[in-house]
Amino acid sequence: MKVLVPVKRVIDYNVKVRVKADGSGVDLANVKMSMNPFDEIAVEQAIRLKEAGQASEIVVVSVGVKQAQETLRTALAMGADRAILIEATADVQTDIEPLAVAKLLAKVVEAEQPGLVLAGKQAIDNDMNATGQMLAALLGWSQGTFASELTTEGDHALVTREVDGGLQTIKVKMPAIVTVDLRLNEPRYASLPNIMKAKKKPLEEKTPADYGVDVAPRLKVLKTVEPAGRKAGVKVGSVDELIAKLKDEAGVI
Repeated sequence: MKVLVPVKRVIDYNVKVRVKADGSGVDLANVKMSMNPFDEIAVEQAIRLKEAGQASEIVVVSVGVKQAQETLRTALAMGADRAILIEATADVQTDIEPLAVAKLLAKVVEAEQPGLVLAGKQAIDNDMNATGQMLAALLGWSQGTFASELTTEGDHALVTREVDGGLQTIKVKMPAIVTVDLRLNEPRYASLPNIMKAKKKPLEEKTPADYGVDVAPRLKVLKTVEPAGRKAGVKVGSVDELIAKLKDEAGVI
């Protein structure tokens, strides 16, 4: 079984994001970029499936700028077999919209014919949480989202999902789309020898035109602002005072 894993280049989760003074977007100058953490979990899960003999090949694909090669090389160093970069824009400020990404991934799926697509549940830059679901709709495939556990049984996959009420386990027929959550696994660090080997692994470069997909944005960002600062807390002298404030000021009881 071939496994396809989409990965995205985002601002590193340890970096404090700064908004440009004119409100035109996020300041990306000299900012560390890395693989989206949820996508890293998806890559790790694909590698574990291969180590367990349940997957034969892992293909990673990224849609975005040319610099996403670094992100793909990271996935190759972790253990993926080959990579595909779809250079959809030259501007690092341009974020390809989920529907366009899903359409491109659908074309890649048609060409690669994987038995399973593992994706992060969302990207930490725009928090859309839409690409995996859109891809499943375009392909007409089964889907399991927010996976915290994943096992395969023949031509079916058992997916334990994290939902508001706790955990839900579903059985989906493969080929399927599974989007992964934080508690699925702990991604490995790429060793130095594997980082060196990754430089020689195949990385194919494509454009949206190769797949006949229009990635022109349908949304326009009018302004970007930082979230409002949190107000200082209030100290209370007794439980009675706390209850009174919760009742009269906060209105929660």
